[in-house]
Amino acid sequence: MALYVIADLHLAFGAPEKTMDVFPGWHGYAERIRDNWTRIVRPEDTVVLPGDISWAMGIRNAAADFKFLDALPGTKLIGKGNHDYWWGTVKKMTEMLDANGLSTIRFLFNNAYLCDGISVCGSRGWFFDAQDAEDNAKVIAREAQRLKTSIETGLTLGGEPAVFMHYPVVMDDKTCEPLFRVLQDYRIKRCYFGHIHGDRTGRLADFTVEGVRFSLASADFLDFTPKKVTF
Repeated sequence: MALYVIADLHLAFGAPEKTMDVFPGWHGYAERIRDNWTRIVRPEDTVVLPGDISWAMGIRNAAADFKFLDALPGTKLIGKGNHDYWWGTVKKMTEMLDANGLSTIRFLFNNAYLCDGISVCGSRGWFFDAQDAEDNAKVIAREAQRLKTSIETGLTLGGEPAVFMHYPVVMDDKTCEPLFRVLQDYRIKRCYFGHIHGDRTGRLADFTVEGVRFSLASADFLDFTPKKVTF
């Protein structure tokens, strides 16, 4: 069994007007994801998808994108991104999966999963360009608590915890201190994130800050190919 990661699929089978095909480098991206995924991921493997999975505005419209994912090999662990407007309660999302007979998808939210000796943990996080300082602090505090809950659950599973965020915790000269403090407090060694696209990805090869190794996993940065999780 192996563990992979790829974020920001931005699938649009249920919202074709939002397709990413119009952006440079994204032409035929759904087919590229499918072809690369099926080439390397086996049925016994797991793929973490840290946010921005579907452009659908509601859970029902997201079903077409989840059917696409379910048909791909492996188990999929999905976290929330800033564009996942379809996201609701875990109960409602799970009911949608059950109603459509989708059996290979799970949600990463206030929980953790053990995969090949690695405890998959994470939360959405928050970004540095949020406008309202007071609301920003509240969201970050909430995300820090969710991250703690996920990591503590992961530790009970017995694996080495790896964190998967949608937003970066560290980027350039900016650090989201409350979230970075959680990584430090729990001695996290690996953190994968998405959200960053286009020209901004060129300066974000793997980097280490105070013992935490960060890796960008946006689909376009990875050439639409799942990346193997390593320590």
